[in-house]
Amino acid sequence: MKSKITAENLNLSFGTKHILKNINVEFPEKKVTALIGPSGCGKSTLLRCFNRMHDLYPDAKISGKIALDGQDLYQKGIEVTSIRRRIGMVFQKANPFPKSIYENIAYGLKINNLPVNHSIVQKALEEAYLWDEVKDDLKKPATRLSGGQQQRLCIARTVALRPEVILMDEPCSALDPISTLKIEELILKLKEQYTIVIVTHNMQQAQRLADKTVFMYLGEKMEEGDTEQIFNNPKNEITQNYIRGHFG
Repeated sequence: MKSKITAENLNLSFGTKHILKNINVEFPEKKVTALIGPSGCGKSTLLRCFNRMHDLYPDAKISGKIALDGQDLYQKGIEVTSIRRRIGMVFQKANPFPKSIYENIAYGLKINNLPVNHSIVQKALEEAYLWDEVKDDLKKPATRLSGGQQQRLCIARTVALRPEVILMDEPCSALDPISTLKIEELILKLKEQYTIVIVTHNMQQAQRLADKTVFMYLGEKMEEGDTEQIFNNPKNEITQNYIRGHFG
């Protein structure tokens, strides 16, 4: 199984606080990997390392290597914008731009100097399972969509850029069960084209979606493996206790 994105001996500190401790992990190409673990264990922090979100924090200090197809994403001279085009991010809370549905897709393309036309916008909305719901209202403000629709619009905005990896930070945590089901169906479809890493607190969701699961605890990777193995036969006692609901 080919690894698309990897971290080797990754450490991250904010000021004097050591958040991620010697992380070694691989995410396989065109598969879904779930990051699980209790709140505050470093899941979202790890996710944000992959598209260099921590560059925005002056007290962040990072060491080790993060690579996409073997290329070090932190090497000198590499453009952060090009990384973020190749590695898209969907956040916990939908964050549509205060623009029309159409312009939400078009704007992301424009700022990345990519061509914009109706068929490209339509394709992105179709891929996000949203086109049939909005095709007659493309000029409507995106903020008037339901929460689930807004999240799918943010996914459409991401896939319009044709990234290679999509990072998802608890994309369903603010959604109702029906919207969650639609996003899950969408994720399973998207993995045919994209490598997906999802942070989730929902153990059932991880089992439904993920080919591989990584369990984190107190800033360390405790265990990784096929999802079935992690949930049915974890090797680590802490993993076992977490999955059985003893803490978290």
